[in-house]
Amino acid sequence: MSGNAEPLSPRSKLAVTAGKAAAAVSRAAGRGSGSVIGGKVALRLDPDLLQRLAQHLDVVLVSATNGKTTTTRLIAEALRANGEVVSNALGANMPAGITSALAGGSSARYGVIEVDEKYLSGVARDVTPKAIALLNLSRDQLDRAAETRMLAERWREGLSGQKAVIVANADDPLVVWAASSSPNVVWVAAGQEWKDDAWSCPACGGVMQRPGDDWFCAECGFRRPTPTWALSGDHVLDPHGSAWPIHLQLPGRANRANAATSAAVAAAFGVPPQTALERMYAVKAVAGRYDVVRYQDRDIRLLLAKNPAGWLETFSLIDPPPAPVILSVNARSADGTDTSWLWDVDYGRLAGHPICVIGDRKLDLAVRLEVAGVQFQVCEDAADAVRRCPPGRIEAIANYTAFQDLRRAVGN
Repeated sequence: MSGNAEPLSPRSKLAVTAGKAAAAVSRAAGRGSGSVIGGKVALRLDPDLLQRLAQHLDVVLVSATNGKTTTTRLIAEALRANGEVVSNALGANMPAGITSALAGGSSARYGVIEVDEKYLSGVARDVTPKAIALLNLSRDQLDRAAETRMLAERWREGLSGQKAVIVANADDPLVVWAASSSPNVVWVAAGQEWKDDAWSCPACGGVMQRPGDDWFCAECGFRRPTPTWALSGDHVLDPHGSAWPIHLQLPGRANRANAATSAAVAAAFGVPPQTALERMYAVKAVAGRYDVVRYQDRDIRLLLAKNPAGWLETFSLIDPPPAPVILSVNARSADGTDTSWLWDVDYGRLAGHPICVIGDRKLDLAVRLEVAGVQFQVCEDAADAVRRCPPGRIEAIANYTAFQDLRRAVGN
């Protein structure tokens, strides 16, 4: 039950203080926010700190391959209608980063926490969530992430018997299979643009039949559940059949889907759909994503795409040709060092756009674009790419660390 935080033990207080000090040193050294190192230090001193910090909060966990940072932000905005929220808004989504975030939430009522897919079960054990939002599962970080069905199986085992309300995407078979082990699921028809990881049945391995928006396995009978919430164009349909308009400043179908899921989560905490959706309008950008910045007298929109599903969604929201596009790809530890996923992205969708390629792995991307038959230029860096782009707002699409590099380069 939420309420005022119980006083921390001397050991826990020491851990929080040491963690904040470590984070401050990291920031002063120019090594980022310090949330990860701060959390690691705190957990080393008190391994049970995450559980202690969450005990007074009504916690929502958000996990997915794509969209979890944005959905976390939308849910947090909605729940602020009812009380103070603490959240890992910058996306540090492993236990150390989550611990750092919650250390600043002693007076909060709600904790809205983004969780890396691989850590969901462990974090859920520690924080006893009231709700868990599951958006999607697809291939990502191929060098270190489990195959998607294995990840879904890990979720399924971790959610078995979970008392939290599970708000899950009815259109993703892997998510449905994972969530079905829980006794309390709210199904949301949020859509699934990327289907290439969900053609085999997660329950039996048979071939999935996918007529229209429906899906089922003819071999074992596993099928799409009936949703009680749905995204319908620019509206959210609630369990009573009422249609609530979505007015977002964030672009694209994927963000409307995130809003639909967020409205369902907010309703589980007593926030009406109209109130929740109105509050979401305040979100203009999320950790720099969707920001339009001015650089070298040019407008540049910053877009993050980390894996094939994310790139597919991003291609659907950029300005049409001849809008210039900058593509940037790195393969550092945080990105995953395997770039073979580039061959799963349909870069043919960029035909007609003037394209400039940058990033640590720009030559890997150049080979992929060459095979796709798309015209492009390889550039030295962001400044060089912007100089070479023809007139018009520039759409800059980058994966994780490349996105951070790009933000720094353009002063965002």
